[in-house]
Amino acid sequence: MLIQENIPLAPLTTFKVGGPARYFVEATSEDDVKVAVAQAAERRWPLFILGGGTNLVISDEGWPGLVLKIAINGITQPQELGGDVFQVGAGHVWDSFVAHAVRGNYAGIECLSGIPGTVGGTPIQNVGAYGQEVAETITSVHVLEIANGQTHELNNSHCGFAYRSSIFNTTQLGRYIVLRVTYRLARNSAAKVEYADLKKYFSGFSSSPSLQQLRDAVRAIRQAKAMLLVEGDDDCRSAGSFFKNPIVTTAEADRIEAHAYQIGPKESMPRYYSDDGLVKLSAAWLVEHAGIHKGYGHGSVGISRKHTLAIVNRGGATARDIIAFKNEIQRRVLDVWGITLHPEPVFVGLQGSCD
Repeated sequence: MLIQENIPLAPLTTFKVGGPARYFVEATSEDDVKVAVAQAAERRWPLFILGGGTNLVISDEGWPGLVLKIAINGITQPQELGGDVFQVGAGHVWDSFVAHAVRGNYAGIECLSGIPGTVGGTPIQNVGAYGQEVAETITSVHVLEIANGQTHELNNSHCGFAYRSSIFNTTQLGRYIVLRVTYRLARNSAAKVEYADLKKYFSGFSSSPSLQQLRDAVRAIRQAKAMLLVEGDDDCRSAGSFFKNPIVTTAEADRIEAHAYQIGPKESMPRYYSDDGLVKLSAAWLVEHAGIHKGYGHGSVGISRKHTLAIVNRGGATARDIIAFKNEIQRRVLDVWGITLHPEPVFVGLQGSCD
């Protein structure tokens, strides 16, 4: 296992910003991870775990300690767990796993096609899109506890899954490293067509789409919104959707919609009801109707020309530029709607500027 020094981190992220790692190692096995963690502890190096680099804003100063990139690959289907169970290395490319499942006609993650990053990041954020979340299919997460070097198998109920969150990015932030994720999928089940974009896409179909057709549709829709990584597309130099959809009470949603009718937009505000009686609002709608439109920006940083929620590096942007632009959007939405948008990306070395 080779520990390198002063390795640029910007090329390892989709945002293409950030300074260097003082020390850097790529771990391709569980043992590599254990050794790297132990060495960081012994040498008192601050430790940062890097996955696919798709949901990060890294400080312009970089990372002063060890950046440990998880590169554990592989997909297995242990027969003793049943043929519909998949164990996947945390460093495996997520969309590659989705493609593998769809080819085998396994349903459960087809709506999550085209999402960048690695498998290890999916339980951390409870990745979701178009009516599916990984929490619906994850049975367990194999982790390393950083403090003592021990491994644990955390079942679904232990992970504390909620909208875009889990124990890994909330109550137990920094405690574990994800090494492997186990999913249970459904063989020969129907594709899930629930969201409006998908219903519109398949409106002319006389029969239900296959899993492959749905996967192709999701990828096409994501590409149209610059949410699919395409080489040479400047709108893809981002961290994807930068803000979470706010979850509010019905009374708060009514207040915001009433205010919308007063100030201009004579249209129904998108709202999605959950089983607990709360309402999920569209962050994109709130941003757009606060006067920040697609293509808006300042020089090297701006909003995607295809998706209101994607902040993009138009070339030469710094982390400071991105944070300043993020703050501007949050202030505008708060001023217009009285609601605070919370960012989705992880901020590395930028504590105090990521609220």
